[in-house]
Amino acid sequence: MSKEKVEEERKASKITRRQFAAGVAIAVASGAVGAAIRSATLRVKPGEVVTREVTKTVTKEVARTVEAKRKLTLGFVLGGYVSGSTWDGRFIVGAERLKALYPWFDYAYDEGVVLGGKDPAASARDLIETKGANLVDSSWEPGGVPAFHTVAKDYPDVYFFDTIGSDISSERNFSRYFIRQYQAMYLEGLVAGVLTRTNKIGVTVGPVCVQNYRRMAAFYLGIREANPAAKLYIKYVGEWYKPEVERDVSLALADLGVDVLTNYTDSTAPLEVCKGRGIWYVGKDTDIVSIGNKALNMDIIGKEPWGTTDVVAVTFDTRWEVLWNYYLKEYLAGIKNPAKLVFLGMHDYISLPADNPYVPGETKLLAVDLQTGGKIGVDAISPKARANIPSEIIELIKNRRAQMIAGVWDPFFEYELVSGGKGIEIPELNLPVPPKGTVVKPAKTVADDEFLLAKLNFQLDGIQLIE
Repeated sequence: MSKEKVEEERKASKITRRQFAAGVAIAVASGAVGAAIRSATLRVKPGEVVTREVTKTVTKEVARTVEAKRKLTLGFVLGGYVSGSTWDGRFIVGAERLKALYPWFDYAYDEGVVLGGKDPAASARDLIETKGANLVDSSWEPGGVPAFHTVAKDYPDVYFFDTIGSDISSERNFSRYFIRQYQAMYLEGLVAGVLTRTNKIGVTVGPVCVQNYRRMAAFYLGIREANPAAKLYIKYVGEWYKPEVERDVSLALADLGVDVLTNYTDSTAPLEVCKGRGIWYVGKDTDIVSIGNKALNMDIIGKEPWGTTDVVAVTFDTRWEVLWNYYLKEYLAGIKNPAKLVFLGMHDYISLPADNPYVPGETKLLAVDLQTGGKIGVDAISPKARANIPSEIIELIKNRRAQMIAGVWDPFFEYELVSGGKGIEIPELNLPVPPKGTVVKPAKTVADDEFLLAKLNFQLDGIQLIE
């Protein structure tokens, strides 16, 4: 397949995503969401899973070509450290999995760039010039912005990409990305909503940013659907990794009577508070019960599990390897202008053999999914927790997950988003905080990628901020 043909297919895929948004809105009005999705997705046959995966034909052709000529190296500018982190550690877990999958793939990394006060630009240059990196990724937004804006122009043949906190600025060869973790967080909210006995659920939150408003919004939508009487309390740490403050914030929430806790930070401190106080923990980013499992490469993060299903009610796993796979395909296909925003969800995946160790018996590794102790979907819910969850909620979780995998349902399409009046102004977008009670996004309307990644700058009405 020629480079011109690949470029045409990628552009067609972008058209498909725009048609997807229009198709969903029309479909809900007519009561036929699934049909509209199928008709709006030009190359998907009835019954197929909607996915933005580049065609297998392209993958096989370019893989054979690159294997015969050279290796591709992905360099990581890691904001934090690999060991002991559900965030940076999970990046390297994903890279190891790709290395096992593709003999022509390799990776290198520089860790502690943000936490250690290093120069991200110098880190990126070193990965390119001494490690031969063809692609460079930053795990924390401050690792890529503003540094990659300059470095990308100096290395026009290298792909750069960076996670998104609130900023979505880019360059021709500098892309911005995230994974729709919020889809799994909505499902976790359904679990948390029925597990609480005090009707008080808490979140230990890192910095104030759109990423965290999006997370807590999805979690709260799930809570509210399962248990309208439950309240969500949040308190900020101010940083992604600061164990002593994470501990203090988690203790403060527990002192309020919170009996289910999650965190948008990276250390074990909130989990340790849950163990000490005997309250449920809801995990994020990584299957923490599987940490130490060599077959899953999770020994990279630590040698022992951080917790057991006696305290961990459920968690989700972010499969960054699916995202790297996306960029590798674009790079190998010779695309000079990669997508500016990449936002993969449950309907995106890597195909695997059924005997794979990561999701045994499954042939698709979803970009994000509920996963605890290696078990996925509703089976990821702790047996101890599941005994306290009504069967109708289990069925709802099962059905919503299936709908999101099929690409025909999303919590940010289904529900209205009403501002609670608290948030952050984003001057570069001329975006003030919407006043309390403002319906920013009506129900049954599409929340586009730019809105979810850069403009959801407010806390939902009903969430309780603890100063």
